[in-house]
Amino acid sequence: MRGAAILLRSALFNAAFFAFTAAMAMATLPTLALPPRFARAMVRAWARGVLGLLRGLAGIRLRVTGAERLPPGGAAIVAAKHQSAFDTIVWLVLLDRPVYVLKRELLRLPAWGWIAAHCGHVAVDRRAGAAALRRMVREAAAALADGAQVVIFPEGTRTAPGERVPYQPGVAALAAAAGPGVPVIPAATDSGRFWGRRAFRKRPGLLTVAVLPPLPAGLPRAELMARLEAAIEGESLRLLDQASAPDATCG
Repeated sequence: MRGAAILLRSALFNAAFFAFTAAMAMATLPTLALPPRFARAMVRAWARGVLGLLRGLAGIRLRVTGAERLPPGGAAIVAAKHQSAFDTIVWLVLLDRPVYVLKRELLRLPAWGWIAAHCGHVAVDRRAGAAALRRMVREAAAALADGAQVVIFPEGTRTAPGERVPYQPGVAALAAAAGPGVPVIPAATDSGRFWGRRAFRKRPGLLTVAVLPPLPAGLPRAELMARLEAAIEGESLRLLDQASAPDATCG
């Protein structure tokens, strides 16, 4: 697809995304007076709508491999690669009751921040050091005990496709607090190829989210982190290599 066409489709998507997001935020605010399940249903509807806009306007289609590894319900930790804002949306659709570990600044956003807090998402103050980690583990473990699926991005920030940053220890601390009965499920993606960090341009094609086999229960912390990083980074690189192969095509 030519660059001008991609720019036009990106502009249409961006305009529709912000308008739809604002409308859904206003429609969701009244549910803050109700139990969280009503707000969660509205947020899921918003996420489905955004995926539809991506497909229809930006030409970004979603493929999920290994979806059968996701729990139909009950506690689980999903440790996901984070390349794009897309990654903060897709798990709202793929999981039964997702709870994100997110940076505290997002709770200060008008409307959506209030909704996220009401839905029980776990905020982390990155400047608070060990105290923030302890609080995150305590709150996320409580969500797991209540049957939620906690989504955590082990890198702690978005990274460009192929970029490596040190994995943060929060996922291992959470796994230890949750106990061996709660699976840790790695997930890889190539989302950054299509929706880059702070990028206006949205590149059309087939975006992949790969759900990988759960890690064995009871791993020591260092081994869990090493195996988690190897699984996520290895599969994410494989997706990039696959995309750059001579016969690779995009829609």
